[in-house]
Parts: sequence; structure tokens; C-alpha cells
Amino acid sequence: MAEISASVVMELRQRTGLGMMECKKALLETQGDLEKAEDLLRIKSGAKASKAAGRIAAEGTVGGFVAADGKTAALVEVNCETDFVARSEDFLKFAKDLAELTAAKNPADVEVLSALSFKSGEYEGTVETVRQALVQKIGENVSVRRFARRTTAARLVQYLHGGGRIGVTVEVDGDEVTGKDIALHVAASVAGTRPLCIAKEQVPAELVNKEREIFTAQAAESGKPAEIVAKMVEGRVAKYLAEVTLLGQPFVKNPDETVEQYLKGKKASVKAFDLLVVGEGIEKKKDDFAAEVAAMTKG
Repeated sequence: MAEISASVVMELRQRTGLGMMECKKALLETQGDLEKAEDLLRIKSGAKASKAAGRIAAEGTVGGFVAADGKTAALVEVNCETDFVARSEDFLKFAKDLAELTAAKNPADVEVLSALSFKSGEYEGTVETVRQALVQKIGENVSVRRFARRTTAARLVQYLHGGGRIGVTVEVDGDEVTGKDIALHVAASVAGTRPLCIAKEQVPAELVNKEREIFTAQAAESGKPAEIVAKMVEGRVAKYLAEVTLLGQPFVKNPDETVEQYLKGKKASVKAFDLLVVGEGIEKKKDDFAAEVAAMTKG
């Protein structure tokens, strides 16, 4: 058949977002039929996505969205294989658009989210078909891992840190600046002790009892009188509760005051928060390059 023109290849590339060589190959396979070539690439996109699905995707970003009225918000963690892709325009837009869709549609879980109608940039279909198209374009596994959606009668404020490596939504009864400060504090806690909940009354009793048992056993080793041991234990329990609750922690912008003291000064309160950290809990593959070289030399 006649040589495929560059203009046709370019049009197919614009339709699919795929590379020039992939588009040209598809056109050659379909005898230059643009529609059939597009269908062929969509079919191959699914196959490529299936192969990529087995590869570990521990990088990525947290996409965030807050409605204009501040009453609804969502965070969505989307994973990929490399930090390079995690910073790419298409990938970041996919995550941000997913967060907006999640806020609007309130899906029950990721499976329901994946079946929703969706448009992101040049791609349109369901979330799953758009994800597959993205896999085809970038050549890496892409997965929608989890999301956190929240609604309130108060105010929702978000903070995304490190290019979306950490995402926080805070439900605050106060102004936006105060909400941002608390969201920043929660994000910073990732490097130290993360708050389990807002106040000490919300810490599960089983956790407190476990810590009290450990502290009691440790204090008993001191040989001090029982009443002194009891005071030591309660002091350590109080310290533990301050460490694991948002209100009890030293405020990141001013460690001389607690978050609770900061909020009182602003005449504000925090009702809840969501925190997503990219790749948390995903076991990353550790390449043994020495073993790979040894295997190659054996051949």
C-alpha cells in the first residue's frame, strides 16, 4: 500500500495521545483506515494496561479538590511506577479530575469510581478506560488506589505537600487561614508522630490500656513506692495522649503552644481530618543489580 502520510499519523496521535511510531504501525496494520487504527490502538491499550498491572506502582500523587462553597472535598491517591511520570502533566490532571469526580459523585469505593463516566484532557469514557489509555500513553502501570471524601456544614480546607506526595483535608469551624495552618501541621506530622484522632477522648480505650500496662511494668522496675509509680504511669499516659492527638501536639509553626492553644487563640475548632500519603503500605521492589549482572554473565 501507499506510504502513510505524516498528517494522518499526526491526526491519529492527536486522537489517542500515543507515540508517532505506535500510530504509524497501527495505520499500516489497518491499511491506512484512521477509524480502524484508532480502534486497534484502544484494543492494544487494554492489553498493555493488563500487562502493566502486574508491575509495582508505589510512586504517584494525591489529587485534591474542594468545592467552591468549601462544603465538599475529596482526595484521591493515584499511583505509577516512577517519580518522573508522577510529575507529568497528564498524570497530575488525571488525579485532580478524579478528585473532582469523587467529590461530585460520592462513589462507595474504588470499584464504583472506576465505572463512572469520566473525561480528563483528551480522554473520555469511564474512569477505567481513561486509566487504560493513560497506561498506553506513558507505558507505566497506573492505579487508582484509594480516596477520602468529606462533606460538612462548616468549612473544608486542603493542603497538598511535595507535589502531591501528601494530601490533607481538614474540617474546621473557623477561617480558611486557620484551616490551612492545621492542614500543614497534619502534613508535617508524617515525619514524626501522626495524630490518631482529634482529642484524647477519642483515643480507643484498648490503646490507652495497652500503653498503661506497658508503662506500669516499666515503672515497677524503678523500685519506687506504689503511689509514686501510679503518678509516673499517669504522667506517661498523659504524655502519650498528647503525642497521638491533634489537639495535644506542639503546633508546627510555634512549638511553644499546642494545636489546641493555637485554635483557642483563633476562636476556631477542628472537627475531623483526612490524610493520604503516596505509596504508604506498598512494598516497593528492591532491585538486586549485582544478581542481575551475574545472571547476564552466565549467559
